Amino acid sequence: MRRLPLVLALSFALASTLAQPALAESLQVRIDQAARLMLASPARDVIIGNPAVADVTVIDGRSLIITGKGYGVTNLIVVDRAGRTIVDRQIVVSGPDGDQVSFYRGASVYNYACSPRCQRQPLPGETDTAYGPWAAPAATYADRARNAAAAGQASDSQASASAAPKRSE
Repeated sequence: MRRLPLVLALSFALASTLAQPALAESLQVRIDQAARLMLASPARDVIIGNPAVADVTVIDGRSLIITGKGYGVTNLIVVDRAGRTIVDRQIVVSGPDGDQVSFYRGASVYNYACSPRCQRQPLPGETDTAYGPWAAPAATYADRARNAAAAGQASDSQASASAAPKRSE
């Protein structure tokens, strides 16, 4: 007789844990990268707390792709067909951990992706003024090239006009 209350208590405990949403640890996603999340049951609704931090793409009823859009923390809630929450998870979007160098000069930050060669890489949060030292010389060189080409075309057209024989009347 004592076994029945024990069995009922165990089945109640098991049923209550199965009905709980997946409150797992936070999901780490790198900025501008994606992570796949598999669901135990098909999703009806998918809600992301802050779409500026992360974006969710539904592949099928049981498969989601979470993409890191901006640095920060947000949450993801997935509801099944019966209206039960099946996932309630924190999403943490962080920066890349390798093959990147950040150079700080005053309030400006310059980010480089180094794989295999270091090249300038803009990341969220950088101001446009951070590109000034690199953008200004490139613009100057482009202007010089355009002016030289225009001057060359103008001198070519003048030279061809002066080389043409004059008609005598």
